[in-house]
Amino acid sequence: MSNFFKNHKRAFIGGAVTTIFIAFGVFILGNISGYEAKKLLSSSIQGLNMLCNTIILASATILALLLTLLGISTGTETKLKKKHYTQVLSIAKFDTILFISTLILFQFFNIPITEADNVAVWWYKYIYWGTLFSSSIISGMMVITILMLYGTVTNIIAIVGLKKSDHRMLVDEKEEE
Repeated sequence: MSNFFKNHKRAFIGGAVTTIFIAFGVFILGNISGYEAKKLLSSSIQGLNMLCNTIILASATILALLLTLLGISTGTETKLKKKHYTQVLSIAKFDTILFISTLILFQFFNIPITEADNVAVWWYKYIYWGTLFSSSIISGMMVITILMLYGTVTNIIAIVGLKKSDHRMLVDEKEEE
C-alpha cells in the first residue's frame, strides 16, 4: 500500500491540495446554527447532486477509456514494463473506489432530509458540514484520478506517439534476457 502512495505521490499531493483548498473555503463560513445549516443545505443540495453526477460520469468514462489505453499498450511493437500495467491497474482500482463512494454519497444527498419533521434542528449543522467535507474529499479524489491518468497517458504518448526508445517504462534488452 505504501508503494502505491509512493508511485503516485504527485497525484496525491494534487488531490490533497484540492481537498484542503475546498475545505478551507468551507471553513471560512465559520460556525453556523442549525437553522442556517438547514437553509444552506437545502440550497446547496442541487449543486452537490450535480457534482456527484459529474464525478460518476467521469469515473465511469475513465474506466472505459482505460480499456482503450490497454489496447494501445498491448498493440504497440515495443514491450512495456509490468510497472505500466500496474499503473493502469492502480488507476482502475482508485477510480472504482471513487465511483462507488460518489454513488453512495449521491444516494445520501437524495434523501429529503430538509423536508423531514422528526430531525432535530441541531443535527442540520453536522449534516451540512458532513456534506461539505465529503464533497471536498470526492473532489480531491477526482483530481488524484485525473493526475494518475495524466501520468500514464503521457508515458504512452512518449512511447507510442513520439517513439522514445529510452523511456523508463520500456523493457530494455538486458531485462528481456
